[in-house]
Amino acid sequence: MQRSSISLAAAVVLAIAFSLAAGGDLRVGAAERPTVAAISQGLTCQCGCGLTVANCNHPTCSFSVPVREQIESMIGKGKSGPEIIGFYRAKFGEKVLSAPTTEGFNVLAWVMPFLAVALGGAFIFYTTNRWRDRPRPQAAGGSTRKPDPLQFDSELKRRLESELREGT
Repeated sequence: MQRSSISLAAAVVLAIAFSLAAGGDLRVGAAERPTVAAISQGLTCQCGCGLTVANCNHPTCSFSVPVREQIESMIGKGKSGPEIIGFYRAKFGEKVLSAPTTEGFNVLAWVMPFLAVALGGAFIFYTTNRWRDRPRPQAAGGSTRKPDPLQFDSELKRRLESELREGT
């Protein structure tokens, strides 16, 4: 049991580490030349559609259309991707980002789903092992022998026969 618990804990730690490493960084890097599509994919449209600025399906959206034009203008002025994302983050707050950042309290948004699955799996594993290892209950007399179903109480048998005779 001790060895399996250690194995389970190691598997959980590795799963969380790989998921955080594979998640990548959704922000546009400073070294590469930013594009309107890449930056607008990182911003959530504020018109209420729930899509990113790049994917907003309203042709005359009051938010995404001007923002795409502003992003194009900022790229033309030589601003980097993180600077443009930072501008909109400062202007609208965290809600404008299409994915939570991986810093501060927002780390919980990335870790909690994996942690909940791991804790749920550990609980199921622990509970099923306890049920399986539980000793079987014994009869009141201490005997584990089952009563013979063909053996009847003689008094009950006599009452049954008398009731059958009277009823017919």
